[in-house]
Amino acid sequence: MTTTTTVPLVNGPFTLRLALARGLVDAGDYTAAASALAQLVAEASAEDTVLHDTTELRELLARAYFASAQLGHAEAVLRELVEEQPTDGWLHLLLGRTLQRQSRHDDARRHLALAEVLGDYQRPAAYGDA
Repeated sequence: MTTTTTVPLVNGPFTLRLALARGLVDAGDYTAAASALAQLVAEASAEDTVLHDTTELRELLARAYFASAQLGHAEAVLRELVEEQPTDGWLHLLLGRTLQRQSRHDDARRHLALAEVLGDYQRPAAYGDA
């Protein structure tokens, strides 16, 4: 049975809330981490202020979404990140895995192949050339 930790992350310094969100990821409470990170990304992305480079935050958010099986959200974040950083094999790998978990194997194939070419993934031999 998985327990969800509720942490009041709405108020307080940005860096403290980020540390708490990372702690939730480290503790394996990915649903709470995704919620906290989504708030931080929205705040950091606000048009009137730039508090933090959102690339790292959005990657962590995508990982939390993936780990908590919020695959539609993970895909949306990862597609934005891949568009911004097309040579990041890790992002292609995570997007490919996200698509696989949604049984979208044809869509996943391209991203897994790119991850392999970029050096962040080695296709298991059992998969063959497909």
